[in-house]
This record gives sequence, structure tokens and C-alpha cells, in this order.
Amino acid sequence: MSKPFVAVLMGSDSDLPTMQVTLEVLKGFGIRFEAKVTSAHRTPAATHAYVHDAEERGCKVFICAAGLAAHLAGAVAGITTRPVIGVPIDCGPLQGHDALLSTVMMPGGVPVATVAIGSAGAKNAGYLAAQILAVADDALAVAVKEERARSAAVVEAKDAKLQEKLANL
Repeated sequence: MSKPFVAVLMGSDSDLPTMQVTLEVLKGFGIRFEAKVTSAHRTPAATHAYVHDAEERGCKVFICAAGLAAHLAGAVAGITTRPVIGVPIDCGPLQGHDALLSTVMMPGGVPVATVAIGSAGAKNAGYLAAQILAVADDALAVAVKEERARSAAVVEAKDAKLQEKLANL
């Protein structure tokens, strides 16, 4: 079996600008990934075939992005027991709220970890996948902790600048 990887599935190529940040987070942690456009509704057989093949090749986490009321994450969760992270894409007349509901409202026993609508959710999907993989990878766990510490340091530096400005009022 090859090194574990994350499969990033998108319902449309128009999802790529949002999902680019997911790929960047995974790449930043040195996590192997594959990205694919596939549809739960328009190419269901191909979606099923890819999920099964990806599992056999070492996929440990699926990240699925879709907009409107599409249900890619739910369809994938229905055919795998690997963790599935759903990213609702902010598009259409409801600006992703329909995608959020179709992603989060799964029946009991078929979970989808659902993140925020849009780019913030796409970024968090990458981080959540890293955290899932880090459970079995000590070096990755250290990298995730270090990234969290760097993020905290940025906030603390911004607060220090704010406090300095306030002191000079």
C-alpha cells in the first residue's frame, strides 16, 4: 500500500478557486493529495468507482466540496467508512446555505464532518484532514501543533500592536 493521502473531490471545476486553499494547507503539511471533479448526481458510477479505488490505494480522508443543494459529501459518506469532510460552496441564490444544509443534515450512522461555507471552511477542511491523519503520524502531529502555535503568535503580535496604539491615545 502506498503512503496515505487525502482525496479532494469537487462537484464542479468552478469549486477550485474556493478549494485551492485546501490544497495549499495539505501541501504545506506535506500531505499527499489527489483532486478530482466528480458529481454525485451526474457521474454517480464514476464517483463510486473512484472512492473504492482511492480507498484501495491508501486514501484515509475524503474532502468533498459542492454548491447549491448538491450532495457529494453525503454520497461519498454513503459508500466509505473513511472520514468525510464536507465543504459547502458559497454560490447560487442562497449563497451556500442550501449546500450547508444538504451537507450537514446526514442520517444517523452516516456522518459528514461539515465545515463553514466557503473559503474559511475550505481552509479548515485541510486542517481537519491534517489533524485526522496526525492521530497516526507523530511527525504530522508535531507539525500541526507548531502551525497552531504560529497562528497564535500572529494574533498575540496583533494584540501587542493594538495595546501599544491604545497606550498612545
